[in-house]
Amino acid sequence: MSKDRLIIFDTTLRDGEQSPGASMTKEEKLRIAKVLEKLRVDVIEAGFAVSSPGDFESVKAIAETIKDSTVCSLSRAVHGDIERAAEALKGANSARIHTFIATSPIHMEYKLQMSPDEVVEQAVGAVKLARNFVDDVEFSLEDASRSDHDFMCRIIEAVIDAGAGTVNLPDTVGYGEPYQYGVSIGKIIENVVNADKAVFSVHCHNDLGLAVANSLSAVMHGARQVECTINGLGERAGNASLEEIVMAVRTRHDVYPVETDIDTTQIVAASRLVSSITGFPVQPNKAIVGANAFAHESGIHQDGVLKFRETYEIMKAEDVGWNANKLVLGKLSGRAAFASRLEELGIKFESQLEFDQAFERFKVLADKKREIYDEDIQALVSEVQVGQSEDEVVLVDIEVVSKTGRHPRAALTLRRANQNHWVESEGDGPVDAIFKAIEKFADSQSELKLYSVNAVTEGTEAQGEVTVRLEKLGRIVNGQGADTDVLVASAKAYLNALNLLQNPDRMHPQLGGV
Repeated sequence: MSKDRLIIFDTTLRDGEQSPGASMTKEEKLRIAKVLEKLRVDVIEAGFAVSSPGDFESVKAIAETIKDSTVCSLSRAVHGDIERAAEALKGANSARIHTFIATSPIHMEYKLQMSPDEVVEQAVGAVKLARNFVDDVEFSLEDASRSDHDFMCRIIEAVIDAGAGTVNLPDTVGYGEPYQYGVSIGKIIENVVNADKAVFSVHCHNDLGLAVANSLSAVMHGARQVECTINGLGERAGNASLEEIVMAVRTRHDVYPVETDIDTTQIVAASRLVSSITGFPVQPNKAIVGANAFAHESGIHQDGVLKFRETYEIMKAEDVGWNANKLVLGKLSGRAAFASRLEELGIKFESQLEFDQAFERFKVLADKKREIYDEDIQALVSEVQVGQSEDEVVLVDIEVVSKTGRHPRAALTLRRANQNHWVESEGDGPVDAIFKAIEKFADSQSELKLYSVNAVTEGTEAQGEVTVRLEKLGRIVNGQGADTDVLVASAKAYLNALNLLQNPDRMHPQLGGV
């Protein structure tokens, strides 16, 4: 039986970046975009070009680099947004403008303060303008799951006539219920007279934990594009998870009448990279990409798997890339081997200096650890690619004393503008002492919102990867640091976060979206 192709639209770089603290630099977005291209994602939503100069430059760089995937920019149904998106996409081999407007009564009345007729008129005008720049235009009905059926049919028919080739029906606030949502999609496709001239898409949020279920229900009722993110990253509770959508369709090919072009062996690598760059760790029991996804603790399960894998495993770990984590480097490895592994991981540096810094960090790490894994390389590369300006603060040395019955004390040497500064402080614990010492010097007046430690790999000699989330004047950033000494990693992460607070390239897009 022939199957329809399901288009995978990845919005990790746009909606995923709207997670508090998940903002990325242009270079980090490029790294992820290249991995998404290797994953064979059909459409990469590179950003919201009008939201900031940094986002515009990121969309532009991705459009000029990516050749095998369509590159997309989001825009409101506003002339300035659409023109800015078109400008950013000029260099794309295949470009899409994705424009949207809210269609639910509550959004139209309270947010837009527009009548339904005005909303239709603005939507049609936006699609027509976008078609002047690109042939591939997508239109989204923001808050579709709370919109009136007849009004949706009216506006969809109008935007398809205006030239929209894809119509997206997002569950913007995660309100949908799988059966109800899927049936609604099916009825719209049945009732829109020109539905055969467009691909229907869904973009589901996970507020009730139903994003993947809603998306797959929509596929069963005629949707042929799913908008999703790596690791389910996204604002609030996140989006539908790309890896779960793809592997559900592949594993249950007996149920779903579609297939994707995704190279599933690249899934784990993409998951690790996104987690490393954003500082959002993947929970161990996360489907497909969690550390325990293919682990068996129960003796009964272990016995069954050993006798016949399919007794307890419905997928092969190697099919999603788990076997890619091979030990290939150690302290005797040279520059050529290190460069070769970076190339395999899709990592490129802007300068020889950055490569030299990464190699130096690799050799230091190799002296501490016998086994260097891909995750270790990703962690040290992320540190290097943050970049260091003269205004940034760098850790030079750290000493922490912690003894039962006494307050821990931390003494640090920090460098800024080529000058060393010595600071010390006591704290309730060693990490608290480190952070208070740094704050004595920086006086950032920021608020610590999150402190998280995760092992990069297994074993007692594993690197600890620390994430520190700081907030100042409504701006949220995640700082990261990795080291075999968790206290050193903690200091690095806090300094990284402070440096990001003063980096304009990390301005977080907050214009909203579907």
